[in-house]
Amino acid sequence: MSQSVRTRPEGSGRALSEAYDTALLDLDGVVYAGGDAIAHAVESLAVARAGGMHLAYVTNNALRTPDAVAAHLTELGIPTGADDVITSAQAVARLISEQVPAGARVLVIGGEGLRVALRERGLEPVESADDDPAAVVQGYGGPELPWGRFAEACYAVARGVPWFASNTDLTIPGPRGIGPGNGAAVEVVRIATGAEPQVAGKPLPPMHRETILRTGAERPLVVGDRLDTDIEGAFNGDVDSLLVLTGVTDGAQLLAAPPQHRPTYVDADLRGLLTGQPDVAADGDGFRCGGWTATAGAERLELDGDGGALDGLRALCAAAWTAAGAGVCELDTGKALARLGW
Repeated sequence: MSQSVRTRPEGSGRALSEAYDTALLDLDGVVYAGGDAIAHAVESLAVARAGGMHLAYVTNNALRTPDAVAAHLTELGIPTGADDVITSAQAVARLISEQVPAGARVLVIGGEGLRVALRERGLEPVESADDDPAAVVQGYGGPELPWGRFAEACYAVARGVPWFASNTDLTIPGPRGIGPGNGAAVEVVRIATGAEPQVAGKPLPPMHRETILRTGAERPLVVGDRLDTDIEGAFNGDVDSLLVLTGVTDGAQLLAAPPQHRPTYVDADLRGLLTGQPDVAADGDGFRCGGWTATAGAERLELDGDGGALDGLRALCAAAWTAAGAGVCELDTGKALARLGW
């Protein structure tokens, strides 16, 4: 994918699992939510893998180790080895190791995933700002992470210790809804200290570098549910992306996406890996996809026709993204989306 202004989702005459050699799959909101497999995920991934596609799981969640993630996926019916899992903990550990001496102490604010990743890089995890750390690293520690851990980070950062964050996702999906993610915890330390961390996770380059180093992917497809991490990360890495609508992104957010947040392909769930993707074609003053035609008026998006809801959403994306590029920013999308059941 070229880093240019995308004006519509692209089509593919081949199944995406055939067109790309490796799927770089986000986990939360794509494969599972709150620990339970998302509908159609297990079966779709099995078919893609059987067809020769390499599956790699790329997560900004630094809480669990690759071994634990792989074991969980295997329990869900998705056979996975630890080498198939890439975490933001691994990306931030590499980033730290390039800036501190070998064997240096690192104050950990987070879970076991961070500790394992630091040891892999020859660094020593410590628990207190008084342990003379060379760096502070902050990653998602789960809903039970004590408030005092944030204070410990603040003590060290205020003394001038370099501060790193695995990622800055403000939210994380769970079985009861959307909860606060590591980005919300990072904001606590930022507000208290006025400092800025170095961030490794999606959508930033350290995470993309870590993923490519560990997978060796040549024709990767990023698969995610978040525009500001998964899709922007693909944009920054200059690779194609598939947005699945099983996580945090809804239709209205997709229509309003700026260029760096516009996916190459859009589908309802991971079954989108197993099919071609329909073309969105220019049609008069608008765009056509399947049985739908969408145009952008002065104040609202207009949708005509009948067919699959996703085809209508793709046509709407083309109309909305083109209108935004022409400076038409205040479009009423509600009526058009309502026709599609969004």
